Amino acid sequence: MAVMDGELKSFTKVSLTIMVSLLYSYFISSKLPKGKFRLISLFPTFSLFALLPLSLSSVFLSGTVAFFITWLTTFKLLLFSFNLGPLVSDPPLTFPLFVTVACLPIKIKPREIDPDYKYLEKYANPKLGLNLPAKILLFAILIAAGDHIDQFRPNVKICVYCVTLYLFVEFLLGVSSAIVRSSFDGVVLEPSSNEPYLATSLQDFWGRRWNLLVSNTLRYGIYRPVRAAVGGVVGKRWAAGTGVMAVFVVSGVMHEQLVYYITREVPTWEVTWFFVLQGVCVVLEFELKTVVGRRWQPPAAVAWLLTLSFLVVTASWLFFPPLMRAGIFAGLLKELKMVERLVWKLILSLFQKYYIKSA
Repeated sequence: MAVMDGELKSFTKVSLTIMVSLLYSYFISSKLPKGKFRLISLFPTFSLFALLPLSLSSVFLSGTVAFFITWLTTFKLLLFSFNLGPLVSDPPLTFPLFVTVACLPIKIKPREIDPDYKYLEKYANPKLGLNLPAKILLFAILIAAGDHIDQFRPNVKICVYCVTLYLFVEFLLGVSSAIVRSSFDGVVLEPSSNEPYLATSLQDFWGRRWNLLVSNTLRYGIYRPVRAAVGGVVGKRWAAGTGVMAVFVVSGVMHEQLVYYITREVPTWEVTWFFVLQGVCVVLEFELKTVVGRRWQPPAAVAWLLTLSFLVVTASWLFFPPLMRAGIFAGLLKELKMVERLVWKLILSLFQKYYIKSA
């Protein structure tokens, strides 16, 4: 209990630091001309955000702060320096909405859809997929089974880790969207994820289904600038491939940093190489489709099986080992089990208070 109290105090200090930093960004940095002056003014905020996860020890809190703040908020403010990204709106966002969009993995849907992002519209309502209650039930089952996970065979354990990671990210994204929808009237959000387990290609998985907010942020922050910078040198086609590789390299380094915040162990760079490999394969897949076209296209079921198999195999080779060696999944499941018990106690107490007494 003392450890939990200390962690909550640390999290309170982290939250206050984030709020003060965003006050500064909204009321001071935003008044400076866009470009290098605004960017320079935000360097202290970027430095603070890079240190915040080190103040926390739990897997859940340090990982969430690293993902939400150190990674996404930093990139949003980086784009904000040049009047781009989700923090820029016409009319300007109010301060409460500015803080919410900056801190949570959400993006307000613009009135006019970006042409480069418009293809996501047809994926907004998948024909198949698990609904929210089914995901919550499956997530609860996995949390409950956490104490027995070491008894599973290695291949089964990897599959459980993949599903757990997916549902954990879905939980974070879903809760964030629910908070915004319940707090702000009339705000329409872009989809944050789109049933990634239904992907039929690597392009489909990384660009149209998995963690769409991160994909969109990297598209504006990395892909477009790199593509524009090298386009005049290598040509439009190779510029696109270079931009894709730059996105995956940056994503790999950010994930490596995220793993460090959680494990506090010297980076092995396995996670970075996982994303580099994904980038190479995405570029090769695109080139293959360009050459072959529709002359040879596997059935959707075969494409789905090949895509998911490749992702699981490469993740078990490069992505999961650093996390497994540090016991991160076991620690996360233990923390989530504790949260689950607290939630059930809260639900039970509310039920007793409002239903049993009234009866």
